[in-house]
Amino acid sequence: MTDMQRRPYVPAKQLNSQYPLIDSDPHFKRVCRYARTSDYYKAGAFAAFGPGLMLLWEKISPSHVSKSSFASVMRLSYTIGAGAGFLYFYTLSIQRFYGMEENKREVEMDMREMVNKVKKGEPLYGRSSLTPYMQGVASRNSRYSGIWLHVIPWFNFVNHDQHGVDTAKYYRQAERELAAEQEEKAKSG
Repeated sequence: MTDMQRRPYVPAKQLNSQYPLIDSDPHFKRVCRYARTSDYYKAGAFAAFGPGLMLLWEKISPSHVSKSSFASVMRLSYTIGAGAGFLYFYTLSIQRFYGMEENKREVEMDMREMVNKVKKGEPLYGRSSLTPYMQGVASRNSRYSGIWLHVIPWFNFVNHDQHGVDTAKYYRQAERELAAEQEEKAKSG
């Protein structure tokens, strides 16, 4: 018996959530693309809070520093606010992928995107120049990393096929749609 045959099968980890899991390790671009308009507004308000608070404090209790010093403080405040706003935006979107928030819209978008890829014969999660082993390493390093985004920002920039979901559902849906299209052609033709 080889070492691989003796190792027990360990299923991929999944979070307990009341909504369906879309992807346990979504690509960075996909998370940004699936974001809702409300995510942009919430993140913008979150990003503006820090600089707005600094301006309010300066009005209430002036620091009496030079204009150039205050401008430096405000630039830093804008930078930190923009970074915090982006992380908040990303968190709002990725929580729907994990099924932690209501995600009906994202589930439908995911099904449509993946079924279209199946129909075109494209790989579901994109092409990668990495070896399968390195894709696995990348997946294990970034799986569910959105949960700890407030501790260390860690994003998935690697295309791989390890996303914690059964991809057969996309192929079954594509088969149903293609069969319906053929049936429709047969009726009209």
